[in-house]
Amino acid sequence: MTTSAGRTGLRADARRNRARVLAAAQEAFADEGPSVPLDEIARRAGVGAGTVYRHFPSKELLFEAVVLDRIEWLAEQARERLGAPDPGAAFFEFLDVVAEEALLNKALCDALEESTGIPVKAASDERREFRAAFADLLRRAQAAGAVRLDVEPGDLTALLAGYLAIRRQAPQGRPLARIISDGLRA
Repeated sequence: MTTSAGRTGLRADARRNRARVLAAAQEAFADEGPSVPLDEIARRAGVGAGTVYRHFPSKELLFEAVVLDRIEWLAEQARERLGAPDPGAAFFEFLDVVAEEALLNKALCDALEESTGIPVKAASDERREFRAAFADLLRRAQAAGAVRLDVEPGDLTALLAGYLAIRRQAPQGRPLARIISDGLRA
């Protein structure tokens, strides 16, 4: 059985190589997006291209594994904030965490915006968990009176894409991201 965190049934050296490939791929995709060559990932991992292909027969599968790992991490970050004493602050803090993570990681940004040419087929469960946790944060913030009641969980993906686009394009120090956050406030 394969998971984004690892592969069961592999020898210890194969698990280490797989982990090195995933770490190198995460760094390479974050730097260059999904167009980075597999040979560059192999070089960064300190393994041969054959090792990369043994674990990930295609770049799409490697990209999926890396993106799923980050989406799982973001869902975990959202779930950790569900118990925060200030639901509004937790929601807006998480919005910033997602934006910062996506801005620093081109592949994740593309996957969250769903604008990459590489499909993330296996991501449905992970994306569903991410969206559910984000929706829970939204509902808690709305119940606390911190976020407008007319914002629906389904709106968050579009809002997030716009938020990311503005964060990428806005000159440093411009309040455009704050304007979007202020627009969400009750």
